[in-house]
Amino acid sequence: MTQSLSGFPPSVIRRLVIKIGSALLVDPAGEVRLDWLRTLVADVAARRAEGQQVIIVSSGAIALGARRLKLPKGGRGSLEDAQAAAATGQIALSQCWAALLHERGITAAQMLVTLDDLENRRRYLNASATLERLMQLGVVPVVNENDSVATAEIRFGDNDRLAARIGQAARADAVVLLSDVDGLYTANPHVDAGAMLIETIERIDARIAAMADGGSASGMGSGGMTSKIEAARIATGAGAHLAIISGKIDAPLSHWEQGGRGSIFLAAPAQRARKGWLAGRLAVRGRIIVDAGAEKALERGNSLLPAGVVRVDGVFARGDVVDILAQDGRVIARGLIEYDSEEAARIAGKRSDDIAALLGHLPRSVLVHRDHMAMV
Repeated sequence: MTQSLSGFPPSVIRRLVIKIGSALLVDPAGEVRLDWLRTLVADVAARRAEGQQVIIVSSGAIALGARRLKLPKGGRGSLEDAQAAAATGQIALSQCWAALLHERGITAAQMLVTLDDLENRRRYLNASATLERLMQLGVVPVVNENDSVATAEIRFGDNDRLAARIGQAARADAVVLLSDVDGLYTANPHVDAGAMLIETIERIDARIAAMADGGSASGMGSGGMTSKIEAARIATGAGAHLAIISGKIDAPLSHWEQGGRGSIFLAAPAQRARKGWLAGRLAVRGRIIVDAGAEKALERGNSLLPAGVVRVDGVFARGDVVDILAQDGRVIARGLIEYDSEEAARIAGKRSDDIAALLGHLPRSVLVHRDHMAMV
């Protein structure tokens, strides 16, 4: 299985999302690395000629805008600087992609999204429909976070997770993250000479998560291995494979396809569309901690009853997304809560028969219904 996936060949992967970070696309002086980018566009053109549909998730707007506006700290000195740099740099970024793709006879489209666009179910479906139509028209969408309006509370914070969410919305078969390292290592290869590459990851467990290093090596981007593993959780949960490969060499996709190193996180069976959307959401309003009995019941496909709840954390309203955690802190599910936080805390640990007496009414017998819950 992994052998046939190496390089994510067009014969196996029909639709591919490619994410490019700021440090790969923009040099330290704030200029686009045009020679390198042309080799990547050549890779994209070759794959399209073989029938693969491609979506690009591109960083770089803030870095490009900061140079043009002469802003300190790469435009990240303040939220206002970052927003101004993004607004300025996005024009240059989109023009660059459009021109280079045009050289290969490919039409580019620009999509700017915020976290809210993919967390809101209706807007998520709109984005999904737009991507689908662009694919039908043979266009290459170039997607970026709309940093000119995003704030700390409503932003992805890195394009790794954005790429995974776009892959989910586009029903992509795979996502590839071009990185400053050529995959997931047992330790940080920049500081540990004994670190070993893990080529295939079948399941993201605590051991895999512990190998992550949250820092961005270049200092230009906002991601790190932690964000890449979170992206892998989203992508694989949506039924898409995710790879981390080096983007520091020319024609990185061709290099990988011809035997270059990389790490592949294998896709899990895709969940139904609504549950996949729930599992991939990044903004949650609260946490419900459950006992061992409730955890086993959820694994069997049951709804979450108040009796199995140990504690309720956070302030939320009915219909908000909450995480459901085991007592050891593991997130085991995510779903739409049927009660607000105050009422949920009052009925935690209580049998359904006792809820009416506590609240004066019995609107719903479950805290989270199984139809509105996704195991993660």
